[in-house]
Amino acid sequence: MNRVAQHPIQGFLAALGAVAVLSIMDAVMKHLVLAIGIIAVSVWRSAANLSLSALLYLPRGAAWPDRKTLRVHVIRGIDVTIMAVLFFWGIGRVPLAQAIALTFIAPLIAMLLAAVFLNEKIGSRSTAGSLTAFAGVIVIVFGQAAAHVGNEMLLGSAAILGSALCYAVNIVLMRRHALAAKPLEINFFQSMTVMAMWLLALPLAGLPAWPGEQWLWILVACLMSTAGTLLFAWGYARGPASYLAATEYSGFLWASALGWLVFHERVSAYTLAGAVLIVGGCLFAARGNVTEPPEMDYT
Repeated sequence: MNRVAQHPIQGFLAALGAVAVLSIMDAVMKHLVLAIGIIAVSVWRSAANLSLSALLYLPRGAAWPDRKTLRVHVIRGIDVTIMAVLFFWGIGRVPLAQAIALTFIAPLIAMLLAAVFLNEKIGSRSTAGSLTAFAGVIVIVFGQAAAHVGNEMLLGSAAILGSALCYAVNIVLMRRHALAAKPLEINFFQSMTVMAMWLLALPLAGLPAWPGEQWLWILVACLMSTAGTLLFAWGYARGPASYLAATEYSGFLWASALGWLVFHERVSAYTLAGAVLIVGGCLFAARGNVTEPPEMDYT
């Protein structure tokens, strides 16, 4: 494998750009879920993602991956399908800033899963950080209960946390198989698996109607997803994960601003306090765990 020259500042800026692009994509997806529903959004976006990823990958004439690598692609594709459905269904019912704050728990869940499945040691800093971040989740959920938000928002928050669990599984898989494939290959086979999952589900879910004027927004979401994936891959190849991971938390600022400007959502004091606890816990835990980064992949 070719070594890439390290330029941490350039990598940091690329990762910041990736978070910005993907945060705007989340707002576009929230609009689409509210406009045409989660099934229609997922099916048509999957078709657009597969078309674009095939256009980028297939002309290169790369060899078909071996059985072991292909199995990883399929497993990750299934995990990403569930993750995306839960997340996008959730943000249709939960303010963007609150949803993003809840997803910040994923790296710490991944740390626990890595300890169980990869026999990685968990230090005292990781334990303390995990407990602090979990307290942040409790604060956000308590804030919902105190505000009497109703079952829809509580179910949306549960879906976001379920999505965070799936993303944590995805992180563990990427840690273990980061060198098995390059970003364009990962993007193509993941897109193909996601599309296959939806084709299998269509007899139960029903064929979604043509999105009409929303098709342009689906294309925008597809382009942003691919751009975010490639920006992360480029950035993480040029700087250590311990340095670049903090860029993820800029997503809360984007989500707060976009939620307020586009959807007129207010950031509650509970959400802000919970986000501070979650981010603080993650940063505290990360200071004791410096590892080489996996190839990042957001779909």
